[in-house]
Amino acid sequence: MLSDLAGMHLPGLPPSERQLQRTALEIWKPTAALVRRATGREGGGGYEYHISLLPQEAQNRLRFVADLAALQDKSDDERSALWQRFEGLPEDHKAIARQRHEAVRLVDEVRRSGASNTEAIQLAVVRFGVSRRSIYNWLEMIAGVERSDWLPALAPNYEGNRGEARTAADCHPDAWEALKSDYLRPEKPKFTRCYRRVCDAAKMYGWAPIPSERTLRRKLDAEVTKGAQLVAREGMDAAKTLFPAQRRSRAHFHAMQAVNMDGHKIDLLCSVSWSKKPVRMLLIGIQDLYSNKIVGWRLAEAETWEAVRLVIGDMVEAYGIPDVIYLDNGRAFASKWITGDNVKRFRFKVKPEDPRGLLATLGIEQHFTLPYSGQSKPIERAWGDLAEEIAKHPSMAGAYTGNNPTNKPANYGSRTVTLEELRAHVARCIAEYNARLGRETETAAGRSFNETFEASMADPATIVRRPTAAQRSLWLLASEAITTRGNSGEIHFQGNRYWAPVLTRVAGQKVVIRFDPDHLARPVKVYDLKNRLICEAPCIQAVGFDDMDAARQHMRLRREFLKATKALADAHRALTPAELGEIYDRGQKAAEQPEPVRPAVTRLAVGGPPTVPVDPMSESEFESSFSRALARVSGEAVIPFPQGKKAE
Repeated sequence: MLSDLAGMHLPGLPPSERQLQRTALEIWKPTAALVRRATGREGGGGYEYHISLLPQEAQNRLRFVADLAALQDKSDDERSALWQRFEGLPEDHKAIARQRHEAVRLVDEVRRSGASNTEAIQLAVVRFGVSRRSIYNWLEMIAGVERSDWLPALAPNYEGNRGEARTAADCHPDAWEALKSDYLRPEKPKFTRCYRRVCDAAKMYGWAPIPSERTLRRKLDAEVTKGAQLVAREGMDAAKTLFPAQRRSRAHFHAMQAVNMDGHKIDLLCSVSWSKKPVRMLLIGIQDLYSNKIVGWRLAEAETWEAVRLVIGDMVEAYGIPDVIYLDNGRAFASKWITGDNVKRFRFKVKPEDPRGLLATLGIEQHFTLPYSGQSKPIERAWGDLAEEIAKHPSMAGAYTGNNPTNKPANYGSRTVTLEELRAHVARCIAEYNARLGRETETAAGRSFNETFEASMADPATIVRRPTAAQRSLWLLASEAITTRGNSGEIHFQGNRYWAPVLTRVAGQKVVIRFDPDHLARPVKVYDLKNRLICEAPCIQAVGFDDMDAARQHMRLRREFLKATKALADAHRALTPAELGEIYDRGQKAAEQPEPVRPAVTRLAVGGPPTVPVDPMSESEFESSFSRALARVSGEAVIPFPQGKKAE
């Protein structure tokens, strides 16, 4: 109505109602298609004019006022619910809403340009290939809706696709509880089987109503979350995948600051000298955490602490000693020979007499990772990459075993590779893995792992410790704690005997020996439990029973040992007993004879001692006694045995 327009003071229109009436009579009235007589007004009369007759700036202002009024009428909660419903629709329904949105926008723009509503709708019908009734329906859907909310308002609302209508179907509560309890079991039964059992039970107990299987399937998915279903059917470990993984940056490291270590079973049949049947070798490796480069690896039949020691030795020899190492919690990595003196080993009982492990001796901080956790061991990602290249390489065709017993190739067991061939093949694959360009890791940024590692090592801020010559024996030789023999300190190990003179100092005590497992006849290094070198003990070889040369040599060595031991004792015993007594007695005065103690009152003795009369020997008696004495000395006469106590 002209009175309404005059009161709004729209731009491009006369300010008074009389001027608007003149404009309507002269300009708008000839356009009969856009003018109609007003109906439903009190008093009747007057005309209504289509918005397209107004100047463009007046149309824009009028639409803005209408949208603002509609926005004020519609609460924020309703708009939020409208968009939330739209986001929950499937993609094909969103595509339908976008097509409708384009159609109504075209109608609106054409009407704004001055065309009639009929012309605008006809253009949309031709361009989008829909019926006029559809366009009218879409315009009704956006009536009173803000222009920015047209898209969600035009979204289809099919009753058959509304999840609320499907899942809200009534079901007997006892049947519903039985169905959920049956389906949410670790045995992971199929939903069809569970539904069938519930239907059979419903017939016996009179449970009604029982909706269709698909309806109850949707009801279960709507009420029981995916996480709850996964925990009940798969277990807690499977449910961990529902929680987003932690992204751990390694850019703050430098090369050889931190490494991680793990083993991987190679899926190839390998023929070895110690087994009649082919075996699968284990690849044990160490990866630098900063660059992802493999810095040490070895092939072993099993994951043993000896193999772990050798791999660590290869890394230290080539690149230096890292500050931190992350290990798997396996028995080989947690062995006391590797991680001894670490109170957080989580395996084996920690004893005070345990020797210090290799890592503690080298000053490497050690951490144990969670089992089956690839996030804490990035080397497992490397194994996944290398496993394909090593096991399925064309040069290894026929030796591939498959990644599990049920996934064997058709040519399984047709060929085996030798240990030398496998070692050379693994070396080529690891070299290619380290040198491959285009790595998209955080630190590589398009470079290879080798280039990333070398750039960090060349940085002046990178400090890596290097091993000394004495430290090399820590990983080149194995270790074993044994008790020496009680007297000599002799060491018995693997059927051999080892001894050196200095071992007598630790006779009967526990020591640690480091030896070459491939050459047990070579001397062994003997350390105490604090890893201090005692000596290098040679092996005492067994000899033949009738080998006289060996016996003489043994006697000579024993004499030399005893002689040296005596000389050592004499060297420590510099003073003779006489000299020692003279030192102790020197400067001491002779003890004076003490005066006798006399009583204060003395008494005179009366009389004298009794006298025994002595009869003088006569001359004849003297001659008789003398002759008998001579006879005894000469033996000419037999002296008779005295009888009784009678004197001769």
